[in-house]
Amino acid sequence: MATAIPDKGPALTNDTFRAFGLAPSILSALDRAGMTTPTPIQAQAIAPQLEGRDILGIAQTGTGKTAAFALPILHQILDMPGRPSPKTTRALVLAPTRELAVQIEEAFRKFADGARLSTALVLGGVSRNSQIRRMARGVDVLVATPGRLTDLVGEGHIRLDETRFAVLDEADRMLDMGFVREVKKIHAALHPRRQSALFSATMPTDVAGLAEGFLRDPVRIAVAPQGETAGTITQSVEVMQHAEKRFRLAELVGSTDVSRVIVFARTKRGADRVAENLGKDGVPAEAIHGNKAQNARQRALDAFRSGRVKVLVATDIAARGIDVPGISHVVNYELPDEAESYVHRIGRTGRNGLDGIAITLCAPDEGDKLRAIEKLTRQQLAPEGFKSTPSTTARKGRGGGNPAKPHSARRAQQEGALTAKGPRAPSGKPAGVAAARRRPRRTGRSGAAA
Repeated sequence: MATAIPDKGPALTNDTFRAFGLAPSILSALDRAGMTTPTPIQAQAIAPQLEGRDILGIAQTGTGKTAAFALPILHQILDMPGRPSPKTTRALVLAPTRELAVQIEEAFRKFADGARLSTALVLGGVSRNSQIRRMARGVDVLVATPGRLTDLVGEGHIRLDETRFAVLDEADRMLDMGFVREVKKIHAALHPRRQSALFSATMPTDVAGLAEGFLRDPVRIAVAPQGETAGTITQSVEVMQHAEKRFRLAELVGSTDVSRVIVFARTKRGADRVAENLGKDGVPAEAIHGNKAQNARQRALDAFRSGRVKVLVATDIAARGIDVPGISHVVNYELPDEAESYVHRIGRTGRNGLDGIAITLCAPDEGDKLRAIEKLTRQQLAPEGFKSTPSTTARKGRGGGNPAKPHSARRAQQEGALTAKGPRAPSGKPAGVAAARRRPRRTGRSGAAA
């Protein structure tokens, strides 16, 4: 059982990575990556881990926590003699999504550049055989998602009994996705005398309980408290009917001011429709969500990262799992069901000290979701005079709604959003709203908001 956890981590006195005494090869890799000054989470977390302490980190995405656990792990592995045993790994990092796992493994390889360290990825949606072959000789660092790792451990293809470093990243997201059983099985298979770290954006009761069993006498470090949004992000909300969103979105993302944008939809089907409609409106876009195969998701990400397309349409699977440099805008085409997801969504922009814009397209019947976001972030986002209407579900429950248009009502229920201020029309109203009203209202599949 973990002992009492200090309220704060060590004082932030390390203003360069060299102050930690990291291995020369790691410092050289950091120099090549242009990383010289630690972020707050790095400044507070690296030193205790180098001293052998466990870490409980409460931090949002975009705070630099991957380097906060990767650098001390790599430094300590470099001091270990010999090679890993077959089918084993010296360090395990568990991530909730495939996209996040890929990014973490890429970060380890970047920080280990110049050192003879081996890494492997174990995740679903791709060939098991290549992963089994990769693990046969043993690796220094394994980054995995819980489901596939549990399968391969159960089948004897991977052993965790020699793992001396373990990290649970995005622990709250992992439990939200239903991986609690897999995480407990993996925990039981790890070496009993290991160094561990757990990072989470929030600390609900189930995550606190997981941390209690996973960590020993941890140092608690908290940066970017729950609900806090980065000061580098300009947020705004535009109010419009669901049917107007498609036209406003095409107008927004087609602007020359938008260099790279993620558009968030609430459902997988909705993400596909938004991407399809953007293509019809002359703006090529890729969609990414859980129903797509891993190879298709990676191709979409590669096209977005390389600039071949400037619009990526995603569900909340990407809210914490995508770190692509230079995202200028985030558009919430539909408001999320959970207010916390809004913070993670808009955190895709305004990273690494750059400015970003978060734009939310909000229909009147999404007022409850908007108010929940305002309560969480402690910010007023709704325009003055905004009046919400009961959601489709609420009206239906009271016997209301428009029985003549059941399909439109269902679609309206599935569509919501938040966005930033766009260009103004001469009338003083948002240009997108004015433009939408000038266009004839269309019906049917191609004209409905996606």
